[in-house]
Amino acid sequence: MIQKKFEGAEHAVSDMEDGSTLLVGGFGGSGLPSQLVAALVKQGAKNLTVVSNNIGAVSDGVAALISNNQVKKIICSFPVGPHADDLIDRLQKGTIELEIVPQGTLAERIRAGGAGVPAFYTPTAVNTELGAGKETRVFDGRQFVLEQAIVGDYAFIKGQKADRWGNIVYYKTQRNFNPVMATAAKVTIAEVNEIVEAGELDPENIVTPSIFVHRLVQVQPLDKGEVLVNE
Repeated sequence: MIQKKFEGAEHAVSDMEDGSTLLVGGFGGSGLPSQLVAALVKQGAKNLTVVSNNIGAVSDGVAALISNNQVKKIICSFPVGPHADDLIDRLQKGTIELEIVPQGTLAERIRAGGAGVPAFYTPTAVNTELGAGKETRVFDGRQFVLEQAIVGDYAFIKGQKADRWGNIVYYKTQRNFNPVMATAAKVTIAEVNEIVEAGELDPENIVTPSIFVHRLVQVQPLDKGEVLVNE
Protein backbone atom coordinates (compact mmCIF):
# COMPACT_ATOMS: atom_id res chain seq x y z
CA MET A 1 0.00 0.00 0.00
CA ILE A 2 1.31 3.42 -0.95
CA GLN A 3 1.76 5.41 2.25
CA LYS A 4 3.60 8.72 2.21
CA LYS A 5 2.49 10.09 5.58
CA PHE A 6 5.23 10.96 8.06
CA GLU A 7 4.55 11.35 11.76
CA GLY A 8 5.52 14.96 12.22
CA ALA A 9 7.46 17.59 10.31
CA GLU A 10 10.65 16.81 12.24
CA HIS A 11 10.64 13.24 10.96
CA ALA A 12 9.96 14.37 7.38
CA VAL A 13 13.01 16.68 7.26
CA SER A 14 15.36 14.64 9.43
CA ASP A 15 17.55 13.41 6.56
CA MET A 16 18.16 16.77 4.90
CA GLU A 17 21.88 17.28 4.40
CA ASP A 18 24.14 20.33 4.54
CA GLY A 19 24.52 22.01 1.16
CA SER A 20 21.05 21.06 -0.12
CA THR A 21 19.03 23.24 -2.48
CA LEU A 22 15.57 23.87 -1.03
CA LEU A 23 12.50 25.28 -2.76
CA VAL A 24 10.03 26.90 -0.35
CA GLY A 25 6.50 27.60 -1.55
CA GLY A 26 4.28 30.46 -0.53
CA PHE A 27 3.55 34.07 -1.38
CA GLY A 28 3.96 36.07 1.80
CA GLY A 29 2.17 34.00 4.43
CA SER A 30 -0.28 32.42 1.98
CA GLY A 31 0.66 28.84 1.22
CA LEU A 32 3.82 29.03 3.31
CA PRO A 33 4.91 25.58 4.61
CA SER A 34 5.86 27.22 7.90
CA GLN A 35 5.84 24.09 10.05
CA LEU A 36 8.25 22.29 7.74
CA VAL A 37 10.53 25.33 7.81
CA ALA A 38 10.34 25.45 11.61
CA ALA A 39 11.27 21.76 11.75
CA LEU A 40 14.28 22.42 9.52
CA VAL A 41 15.40 25.21 11.87
CA LYS A 42 15.45 22.62 14.66
CA GLN A 43 17.13 20.03 12.44
CA GLY A 44 19.93 22.48 11.66
CA ALA A 45 21.11 21.63 8.12
CA LYS A 46 23.51 24.37 6.97
CA ASN A 47 24.96 25.90 3.80
CA LEU A 48 21.57 25.72 2.14
CA THR A 49 20.64 27.35 -1.15
CA VAL A 50 17.05 28.45 -0.68
CA VAL A 51 14.65 29.43 -3.48
CA SER A 52 11.54 31.34 -2.47
CA ASN A 53 9.40 34.21 -3.70
CA ASN A 54 10.17 36.20 -0.53
CA ILE A 55 11.97 35.56 2.74
CA GLY A 56 9.02 35.79 5.14
CA ALA A 57 8.89 37.22 8.65
CA VAL A 58 11.68 37.11 11.23
CA SER A 59 10.31 34.08 13.07
CA ASP A 60 8.61 32.43 10.11
CA GLY A 61 9.58 31.27 6.65
CA VAL A 62 13.00 31.53 5.06
CA ALA A 63 13.96 34.45 7.34
CA ALA A 64 14.05 32.00 10.26
CA LEU A 65 16.60 29.87 8.41
CA ILE A 66 18.67 32.96 7.64
CA SER A 67 18.58 34.09 11.28
CA ASN A 68 19.73 30.61 12.31
CA ASN A 69 22.76 30.83 9.97
CA GLN A 70 21.62 27.94 7.80
CA VAL A 71 21.53 29.69 4.42
CA LYS A 72 24.54 30.37 2.19
CA LYS A 73 22.52 31.64 -0.79
CA ILE A 74 18.99 32.92 -1.27
CA ILE A 75 17.32 33.13 -4.69
CA CYS A 76 14.14 35.19 -4.53
CA SER A 77 12.10 38.04 -5.98
CA PHE A 78 11.38 40.07 -2.83
CA PRO A 79 14.22 39.89 -0.28
CA VAL A 80 13.83 43.22 1.50
CA GLY A 81 11.14 44.39 3.91
CA PRO A 82 10.69 45.34 7.55
CA HIS A 83 11.75 41.79 8.46
CA ALA A 84 15.02 41.75 6.49
CA ASP A 85 17.51 43.07 9.08
CA ASP A 86 19.28 39.73 9.49
CA LEU A 87 19.59 39.28 5.72
CA ILE A 88 20.93 42.81 5.22
CA ASP A 89 23.44 42.34 8.04
CA ARG A 90 24.73 39.12 6.50
CA LEU A 91 24.91 40.66 3.02
CA GLN A 92 27.01 43.51 4.37
CA LYS A 93 29.31 41.03 6.09
CA GLY A 94 29.54 38.86 2.97
CA THR A 95 28.31 35.73 4.76
CA ILE A 96 25.33 35.15 2.47
CA GLU A 97 24.77 35.44 -1.28
CA LEU A 98 21.62 36.99 -2.75
CA GLU A 99 20.32 36.43 -6.29
CA ILE A 100 17.31 38.58 -7.14
CA VAL A 101 15.10 37.18 -9.91
CA PRO A 102 12.01 38.85 -11.42
CA GLN A 103 8.93 37.05 -10.13
CA GLY A 104 7.71 35.71 -13.48
CA THR A 105 11.21 34.59 -14.40
CA LEU A 106 11.57 32.83 -11.05
CA ALA A 107 8.35 30.90 -11.61
CA GLU A 108 9.40 29.97 -15.14
CA ARG A 109 12.89 28.88 -14.06
CA ILE A 110 11.30 26.51 -11.56
CA ARG A 111 8.69 25.31 -14.08
CA ALA A 112 11.46 24.67 -16.60
CA GLY A 113 13.37 22.65 -14.01
CA GLY A 114 10.33 20.50 -13.40
CA ALA A 115 9.77 20.03 -17.14
CA GLY A 116 13.36 19.06 -17.87
CA VAL A 117 14.07 22.23 -19.87
CA PRO A 118 17.63 23.36 -19.00
CA ALA A 119 17.27 27.01 -20.00
CA PHE A 120 15.04 29.48 -21.86
CA TYR A 121 15.10 32.98 -23.30
CA THR A 122 13.06 35.85 -21.87
CA PRO A 123 12.97 39.61 -22.57
CA THR A 124 12.67 40.31 -18.84
CA ALA A 125 15.81 41.92 -17.35
CA VAL A 126 17.42 42.72 -20.71
CA ASN A 127 19.70 45.76 -20.35
CA THR A 128 19.37 45.78 -16.56
CA GLU A 129 21.68 44.80 -13.72
CA LEU A 130 19.75 41.54 -13.35
CA GLY A 131 20.63 40.59 -16.92
CA ALA A 132 24.27 41.66 -16.77
CA GLY A 133 26.74 39.00 -17.88
CA LYS A 134 24.07 36.64 -19.20
CA GLU A 135 23.93 35.32 -22.74
CA THR A 136 21.55 37.21 -25.04
CA ARG A 137 20.03 36.58 -28.47
CA VAL A 138 17.80 38.51 -30.82
CA PHE A 139 14.54 36.95 -32.02
CA ASP A 140 12.34 38.84 -34.49
CA GLY A 141 14.24 42.03 -33.77
CA ARG A 142 13.86 41.82 -29.98
CA GLN A 143 16.62 41.01 -27.51
CA PHE A 144 16.23 38.16 -25.02
CA VAL A 145 18.35 36.98 -22.09
CA LEU A 146 19.09 33.32 -21.33
CA GLU A 147 17.91 32.09 -17.91
CA GLN A 148 18.88 28.77 -16.34
CA ALA A 149 16.32 26.33 -14.94
CA ILE A 150 16.13 25.72 -11.18
CA VAL A 151 15.97 22.23 -9.69
CA GLY A 152 15.93 21.52 -5.96
CA ASP A 153 17.06 18.64 -3.81
CA TYR A 154 13.97 19.26 -1.67
CA ALA A 155 10.78 21.27 -1.97
CA PHE A 156 8.57 22.31 0.95
CA ILE A 157 5.00 22.98 -0.16
CA LYS A 158 1.72 23.75 1.60
CA GLY A 159 -1.63 22.25 0.60
CA GLN A 160 -5.09 22.19 2.08
CA LYS A 161 -5.86 18.49 1.74
CA ALA A 162 -4.18 15.34 0.38
CA ASP A 163 -5.03 11.69 0.02
CA ARG A 164 -2.61 9.05 1.25
CA TRP A 165 -1.13 8.71 -2.25
CA GLY A 166 -0.07 12.36 -2.20
CA ASN A 167 -2.61 13.97 -4.52
CA ILE A 168 -3.04 17.55 -3.29
CA VAL A 169 -5.71 20.24 -3.44
CA TYR A 170 -5.10 23.86 -2.44
CA TYR A 171 -7.23 26.53 -0.82
CA LYS A 172 -7.52 29.60 -3.07
CA THR A 173 -4.27 31.66 -3.15
CA GLN A 174 -2.48 28.87 -1.29
CA ARG A 175 -1.58 27.57 -4.75
CA ASN A 176 0.85 30.34 -5.81
CA PHE A 177 4.38 28.82 -6.11
CA ASN A 178 3.51 25.48 -4.49
CA PRO A 179 2.35 23.46 -7.54
CA VAL A 180 5.29 24.44 -9.72
CA MET A 181 7.83 23.83 -6.96
CA ALA A 182 6.39 20.37 -6.35
CA THR A 183 7.51 19.34 -9.84
CA ALA A 184 11.07 20.61 -9.60
CA ALA A 185 12.59 18.77 -6.64
CA LYS A 186 14.04 15.34 -6.07
CA VAL A 187 12.08 15.08 -2.81
CA THR A 188 8.86 17.08 -2.35
CA ILE A 189 7.50 17.30 1.19
CA ALA A 190 3.97 18.62 1.62
CA GLU A 191 2.37 19.87 4.81
CA VAL A 192 -1.42 19.73 4.66
CA ASN A 193 -4.28 20.30 7.06
CA GLU A 194 -5.98 16.99 6.30
CA ILE A 195 -5.09 13.60 4.85
CA VAL A 196 -7.92 11.45 3.52
CA GLU A 197 -8.20 8.01 1.96
CA ALA A 198 -7.59 7.42 -1.74
CA GLY A 199 -10.68 8.16 -3.77
CA GLU A 200 -12.11 10.79 -1.42
CA LEU A 201 -10.77 13.75 -3.39
CA ASP A 202 -12.61 14.98 -6.47
CA PRO A 203 -10.15 14.38 -9.32
CA GLU A 204 -11.22 17.68 -10.88
CA ASN A 205 -9.91 19.54 -7.82
CA ILE A 206 -6.50 17.88 -7.68
CA VAL A 207 -3.81 20.38 -8.70
CA THR A 208 -0.62 18.54 -7.72
CA PRO A 209 -0.75 14.83 -8.65
CA SER A 210 0.79 12.25 -6.38
CA ILE A 211 3.70 11.46 -8.71
CA PHE A 212 5.36 14.72 -7.60
CA VAL A 213 4.85 14.25 -3.85
CA HIS A 214 7.12 12.00 -1.79
CA ARG A 215 6.25 12.83 1.82
CA LEU A 216 3.14 14.10 3.60
CA VAL A 217 2.82 15.76 6.99
CA GLN A 218 -0.55 16.55 8.52
CA VAL A 219 -0.46 19.76 10.56
CA GLN A 220 -2.91 21.87 12.53
CA PRO A 221 -3.68 25.45 11.44
CA LEU A 222 -1.44 27.93 13.24
CA ASP A 223 -3.91 30.83 13.24
CA LYS A 224 -7.45 31.84 12.38
CA GLY A 225 -6.40 32.92 8.92
CA GLU A 226 -5.64 29.34 7.90
CA VAL A 227 -9.07 27.85 7.39
CA LEU A 228 -9.99 24.20 7.12
CA VAL A 229 -12.40 23.62 4.25
CA ASN A 230 -14.16 20.62 2.82
CA GLU A 231 -13.88 20.05 -0.90
